Amino acid sequence: MVRRLAGQGHRLGRLLRIAGLARSTYYHHLSHPEHVTRPDLEPMVREVWARTPNGCGHRQVRMCLAHEFGQRVSAKTVLRVMRRMGLRCRIRAANPWRGYNSYRGDRGGRVPDLLKRDFHADRPFAKLGTDVTEFKVAGGKAYLAPVYDMASKEIVAWDVSRSPDLGQQKRLLAMLEARLPDGASPILHSDMGWQYQHPWWRERLRELNIRQSMSRKGNCLDNAATEQVFGHLKDEFYRDREFDSYEQFGRELDAYIVHWNTKRRQIRLEGHTPEEYRSMSLTA
Repeated sequence: MVRRLAGQGHRLGRLLRIAGLARSTYYHHLSHPEHVTRPDLEPMVREVWARTPNGCGHRQVRMCLAHEFGQRVSAKTVLRVMRRMGLRCRIRAANPWRGYNSYRGDRGGRVPDLLKRDFHADRPFAKLGTDVTEFKVAGGKAYLAPVYDMASKEIVAWDVSRSPDLGQQKRLLAMLEARLPDGASPILHSDMGWQYQHPWWRERLRELNIRQSMSRKGNCLDNAATEQVFGHLKDEFYRDREFDSYEQFGRELDAYIVHWNTKRRQIRLEGHTPEEYRSMSLTA
């Protein structure tokens, strides 16, 4: 702006005083024009960003650029490009209201914590996690119950319901049963919610040859692997959005989970998607 006004005949000294610029700073910027970092990446960055309603972080964008577009680029470079484009993935803050809590007391179905916060697994379908989270949708509520594979980072089964009842858990385990490989005997970890203490749940897990594990009372860190999935999901899919109906929410949430499994890349999977990692692991 100073250079443009000076070119129109205004006195440079007066312009610099108004702008609060030193003369040496002004001439330094004239001789060192700002370098635009990798403008060729912008169309690809925008395409990756648009895959989810609320966008995604620069690490996710960098992995997609490397694996899908063949671009060898650092995370800092991607971050600079995204900042220039005005693309910012919001980081979740503390929840101002208390959400859904399935704990209804110790109903005699308590089991030991087999994981003890060791969420590492060498192969898919070895350690699984589950929980229920709540969404406010179209003047009502919706509940998501997923089963998360701690090795492949894949959501291997899920159910969306208007009510967090036993029917939801029955549909969830039916979907999980269809996905379990032959001979699998995974650990399924949960909190102390009433669903997971229910006699039907415990008996059904035994029938499926699934070992049950349960967090300690009031200790969300014991189930942190599944809780972090909810955090990413609400950042990239749900935050600051309005849905016209429960049905629209359900369709779009299903589509996001498919995106999570087949398109969303994970740093801990060396840039692969959960589906790619599972396929490589089961065929190795």
